[in-house]
Amino acid sequence: MTRATGFLKAILLAPVLYVLLLGLGLASLAWNLIAMVLYPLLPAARGRVVGRAGIAYGYRGFWIIASLVGMMRIDARCLAPLRDEAGLVIVANHPTMLDALLLVAHLPRSACIMKASLMKNVFLGAGARLARYIRNDSARTMIKLAVADLREGGQLVIFPEGTRTEGGPLNPFRPGVTLIAKMAQAPIQTVFIDTDSPYLGKGWPIWRVPPLPIVFNLRLGERFAPSQDSDALLAQLENYYRHHTEARTGSAPATECQSSRAPTLS
Repeated sequence: MTRATGFLKAILLAPVLYVLLLGLGLASLAWNLIAMVLYPLLPAARGRVVGRAGIAYGYRGFWIIASLVGMMRIDARCLAPLRDEAGLVIVANHPTMLDALLLVAHLPRSACIMKASLMKNVFLGAGARLARYIRNDSARTMIKLAVADLREGGQLVIFPEGTRTEGGPLNPFRPGVTLIAKMAQAPIQTVFIDTDSPYLGKGWPIWRVPPLPIVFNLRLGERFAPSQDSDALLAQLENYYRHHTEARTGSAPATECQSSRAPTLS
């Protein structure tokens, strides 16, 4: 495709992208108004189930529509076996702002760790509170809530980089995930998000049309048992991700997902 053809295609498809994003925003706003009403009415346990399912199926609908109109091409079939598994920490690399939406859409019992400021966001806050998503304003409280949620049968979706990848295949990992796994005695399932699209990566504004379609392929990696030495496990986890992301740089995304279990660390 020539540069002129690519530019023309972007101009023609830009309105479709903007309509999709507008629809996502309106749907999110509507759900948050419903969640605001449900929050004081439902018991915490029931509210958590309803809140997480509402978010998951709302985002799932967005991905389906985006795929049907040709804007996205997504293969997340690998997440299906994880849907009903209780007490699981799910970690992933973080190339774009869409990663959390992609994961929770296919994992309706999962919780995310969110910036405290987003809990006041009109498009996200009420729904996140109903779903009992976890605030990150206090590290101690964040870990305590994450551990309690896992022990109650929830799942935790977390990005160990802490922010979207910038300037390379992987940012340094931040502490927390392996400590949570240790305290909750929860296994860590690795997930790799493969995409060659720059859309909503670091420095890419939401209004700028990317090359289309946007392609996401997800694959499961090894599963790591919790370790008493959480720092050593964090280093092992980062090395594992770094090796497998750098090895795939420039390669075509995987079309099959397999999971293997790492040996338990003492």
